Amino acid sequence: MRRRRWAIAAVAAAAVCAALCAVALLAWPRVDLDAADVALARVALPHFAGRVTAVTVSSPTGQPIPVQLRHDDLWPQRKLVAGESLTVQLTVRRPSWAGWLVGHTQRHSFAIVTPSVHLLGRWLQVQTGSPVTVAFDAPVEMISLRDLPARALSTPRAVVPVGVVASGSRSAGTIKVAASARPWERLSAPLQVSWFPARPYPQLLAEPRSEGRLAPGGPLTLTFSRPIQDVLGTARPRVSPSTPGHWRLVDAHTLAFQPSGLGFPFGEKVRLMLPVAVHLAGQPGAILTRTLHWQVPQGSTLRLQQLMAQLGYLPLAWNPTGRDVQTLTAELGAAVSPPAGRFVWRYPRLRTMLGSLWQPGQYTVMVQGAVMAFEADHGLTSDGVVESQVWADLLGAAVKHQADRLPYDCIEVSEGSPEALSVWRAGRIVYSTPCNTGIVARPTAFGTFPVYARYLSTTMTGTNPDGSHYSDPGVPYVAYFNGGDAVHGFPRLGYGWPQSLGCVELPYSAAAVVFNYDPIGTLVGVS
Repeated sequence: MRRRRWAIAAVAAAAVCAALCAVALLAWPRVDLDAADVALARVALPHFAGRVTAVTVSSPTGQPIPVQLRHDDLWPQRKLVAGESLTVQLTVRRPSWAGWLVGHTQRHSFAIVTPSVHLLGRWLQVQTGSPVTVAFDAPVEMISLRDLPARALSTPRAVVPVGVVASGSRSAGTIKVAASARPWERLSAPLQVSWFPARPYPQLLAEPRSEGRLAPGGPLTLTFSRPIQDVLGTARPRVSPSTPGHWRLVDAHTLAFQPSGLGFPFGEKVRLMLPVAVHLAGQPGAILTRTLHWQVPQGSTLRLQQLMAQLGYLPLAWNPTGRDVQTLTAELGAAVSPPAGRFVWRYPRLRTMLGSLWQPGQYTVMVQGAVMAFEADHGLTSDGVVESQVWADLLGAAVKHQADRLPYDCIEVSEGSPEALSVWRAGRIVYSTPCNTGIVARPTAFGTFPVYARYLSTTMTGTNPDGSHYSDPGVPYVAYFNGGDAVHGFPRLGYGWPQSLGCVELPYSAAAVVFNYDPIGTLVGVS
């Protein structure tokens, strides 16, 4: 009987102890995670309830994020993205005296989102003389303007001046803005903010500005003070000259025209016709217009030389200082702003003969000959005039690395005694022959000239020094290089002294050989 009473008492005591533990466990203060003014979060835990012994933070993909707990504040050790969802796990070690009752450790998981801020307006109406400001839906601590490095504000604020007063040439404009709510956050993606004078009619900001320079590769961007739907409806501007490309709606107020292929033609004046009249923001008065103009720059002669050298049309090589241009977009930019590099003569012996014809950035007869050779290879008119189609084919060949596989040839004519013609190939003389040049009354002009026309056989006509006319049919292997002067075959009793009316005459057999070395653009030097 006594044993039974003891058993009942022990069971009752155990039940009471279990009940007390359950009550204590439910009533014991739990760790919590609160919002913090500057830190990522603040740990809320009474001192008597224990201490945090471990903190882990992970991204949605499970990647761990390094953090540090300082004075109950949780600080990230690397930049985080605004609006990023994170998981925080805290481990709490309870006091030893309470551990037997409520357990030695407590683990809890929290889901938090990093703070984010948003611009309240990107198309602003600003009174003349007033500072331009940007507003956010919450205070920001870091801001970047005009792609400059981010700077910390002295105090967090929701309205930030951009450092511009809306007056004069700055009465309208655009600026890129990026911001973050906390110093440990990555800046938001930069957004373009535009401001316009307060006016009752639609205004337009064009980038680049009308009457300015327009890069061949574009784009051409139009930002309106009102939504595009309200200003243009479904209509779109028209570009002249007609240029392949497409209009893209960047946002509710902004249209961009991106040319395709080789973009706007080099040296052309581009005109844009709007469906409705607008005011060009920043211009004085209230004149409305429907037409905008830009000038596309000519391609750089220096870049022309660089490409001609790379494609094998010059006796020089060009080596870029940095990484070479690889894409068509990059080539379009380089055509206007050439990259740095160094020209090197491929054939040192030719430097003595042709050195005076070479000057970086200058369109010399050597460059003219290279252009004519390139034009001939690509089925263009071989006139040495670098127009839009020449640039188009040249940039296309550069991107595809379509180098000229033939070695560099040139012709040297000496009016010494005896007169002789020499063929230079790849920096050395590969063929020589006696020749005849012009008599005193019709001398062959000194200088260097590119071959501009060739005929396997042709009729040559002209006027003799005595005023009579001549017509010589069937003249073979003809290469014109200076006006009516040409290298060609012609029968004479001998060669080596002046006998022609300005041409360079060769024996038939020699002319047949030379004809293999003097295609369009080949330089013929007479001295």
